[in-house]
Amino acid sequence: MAYIPPTPNKPGIHILPDISLEALVAYIDWRFFFMAWRLTGKYTDIDTALCECGTCATAWLQQFPEADRPKAKEALSLYKDTLAMLKKVRDNELLKIQGVVGLYPAKSRDEGIVFFHEGKEIYLPTLRQQEYSKDAVYYSLCDFVSPQEDFCGTFAVTVHGAEEMAKEFEKTDDHYNSILIKTLADRLAEAATEWLHEQIRKNYWGYAADENIAIKEMLKANYTGIRPAVGYPSLPDQSVIFDLQPILPFDKIGVKLTENGAMYPNASVCGILISHPLSKYFNIGKIDQTQLQDYALRRGKTTDELGKWLAHNLS
Repeated sequence: MAYIPPTPNKPGIHILPDISLEALVAYIDWRFFFMAWRLTGKYTDIDTALCECGTCATAWLQQFPEADRPKAKEALSLYKDTLAMLKKVRDNELLKIQGVVGLYPAKSRDEGIVFFHEGKEIYLPTLRQQEYSKDAVYYSLCDFVSPQEDFCGTFAVTVHGAEEMAKEFEKTDDHYNSILIKTLADRLAEAATEWLHEQIRKNYWGYAADENIAIKEMLKANYTGIRPAVGYPSLPDQSVIFDLQPILPFDKIGVKLTENGAMYPNASVCGILISHPLSKYFNIGKIDQTQLQDYALRRGKTTDELGKWLAHNLS
């Protein structure tokens, strides 16, 4: 049977002005939190290490080889400090987490994705893998969108208040807690993205309404559909964030874009949403000058302009 693109239950733009911090904590991927602190051990189950009596923490530490325990102890201490920071943030309502979702009719065309909104076409050019692949498959995000009739989405999440907290810590030379709140805010933004994507799959779009996946499986991307973020491996051109502005009202959640395409507050994520069951995350990798020229033509920019945005992808 041919694939029939699912129609969203709630098409259009949706603003989430106050996402619950409590709801997001379970969606934090602690692996990347510790990586930001250059702690690369296996700490994904650290949430089981703490209890009032301290027995669990002792047992958790003992699972590591003797040589790895200093790092594990450091991770446990950092985790305790982070939980204390989370409590402070929650008790004093110091962070505000917001999101926006847009679900639109769409189709693939000319190696890109076309969104239809308010009688206008918003064209988002995409790049295609070129590096050698054993299975001879070279992906582009537009492959997962029908050239006939389909739907695609956009999203953004942001965490307000972390920069202000960091500045207050820095006034007393408390650089540890300044960095802690920034890295925590980054992980909360990613957690909000994970949480929001689940809400989209189950409710706003509804193509996976009966989904029953443990959060740890979600963190492994074991769900239907994808949410490639701008600047990430399958959508590496940060400047496309400006192309998304007509269908992603950043201002509704207090996000500003710098001339370099960065979002402020810094703990923010944005991207697109694709529902196709065969869609997957991938890395564009290196592209040659021929594709760069074609991409520049489709984006209406020069190769020199785009070369600056895609420096890591140029062979």
